Parts: sequence; C-alpha cells; structure tokens
Amino acid sequence: MSTVERPPTESGPPTESTRTVTKRELNQQTARVLDAIDEGESVVVTERGVPTWRIVRMTLDEDPIEKLRRAGMIVREASKNPRPWSDRSTWPRQYTPEEIDAILDEIRADKI
Repeated sequence: MSTVERPPTESGPPTESTRTVTKRELNQQTARVLDAIDEGESVVVTERGVPTWRIVRMTLDEDPIEKLRRAGMIVREASKNPRPWSDRSTWPRQYTPEEIDAILDEIRADKI
C-alpha cells in the first residue's frame, strides 16, 4: 500500500534511493513504478519538469493519528478538563402543564 504526498518545497535533491519519473511515465508504467516502491524506493513524479508528488511505501505500524499531529493537520484539545457530558437520564425533559402553558404564552406574545 502506498501513499501520495506533495514533496515539501524546501526539499533538497533526491536521495540515492529516490527515483524520478514523469507523470506520463507513471500513467503508462504504473506497475513498474509500484514495484520499485515495493522494493523500498521512493518515487518523485514530475509534471512538466517540476517535481510535484512523492510516492512512498506506507508503514502500517505507524499510528495515523500521530502522523497527522506531526504534520500539524490536527491538534490536541486545549483543555485538560473538558466539560463533562450532560446527564441524559433526565432527557427528554418532562414539563409540567404550567410550564407548557408559560412557554406557549411566551411564544404567542412574540408573534403579536
């Protein structure tokens, strides 16, 4: 299984285990490119001579949530003590007939 990501703009020259292919070559020789990725190479795909994508083999032992946190795509909740869930044992709330009349009178008053 592989993942496709855009290479960072500040990336340096490709390493010796990096292969560069054109978008057309990837389209026409997908199986060969994926075989190279399976052998441990990372592949940089160029579009009109500009490196645009990097395809690397996914590591399944890596926690996807932690990877997103490192990438800055998700952040932990700011509060260490989040508000507790409301007590749903009282839901739906049972209104008394007097409370219902008061609510209806308030709604009717708003329409006048």
